[in-house]
Amino acid sequence: MNPKVNFYFEKESKFQTEIQELRKIALKTGLQEDLKWGQPCYILEGKIIFLIHQFKEYCAILFFKGMLMKDPEKILIQQSSNTQSSMQLRFTNLKDIKNLEKTIEKYLSEAIKIEKTGEKVVLKKTSEFEMPEEFAKVLNEDSELKIAFQNLTPGRQRAYLLFFAAAKQMKTREDRIEKNRVRIMNGKGLND
Repeated sequence: MNPKVNFYFEKESKFQTEIQELRKIALKTGLQEDLKWGQPCYILEGKIIFLIHQFKEYCAILFFKGMLMKDPEKILIQQSSNTQSSMQLRFTNLKDIKNLEKTIEKYLSEAIKIEKTGEKVVLKKTSEFEMPEEFAKVLNEDSELKIAFQNLTPGRQRAYLLFFAAAKQMKTREDRIEKNRVRIMNGKGLND
């Protein structure tokens, strides 16, 4: 138990009791408990195996290499359609956590074993992400912007592609592209 993480479990929240129970289960693994991104993380030899987090409607254990895990109980959930490696076990009440305690422990053990093998999740290449047609059109019309975009790191390119594609309306996609034109030209990522 890492004292600097205590605040997360002591602060009043909708799922306070549930996350405290998840912590008890997590600590049984013997992994190092630490705080990353304001979330309690459980680490093996410098690698984060899983974290505990909460949202408005649920709390969860997020497995960083969840896509590699077997899921015999069919309880792992992909957080979003763009998530490539992590998977969650979600909970909305203490009873479910207590009923699934042994299963949770098995999933935690499997996540640790996967990390020990060194197995890695094969991520999609940037070229495999959807290019919104509005952005493709702009890049075809503006060779300087196209070169600037190609010079961005793959992670920055993916962030822009996901951000542009997430807009449901064409006008919104066009606005997002235009608002970020200067950032791309300056070699900046979406969150820089």
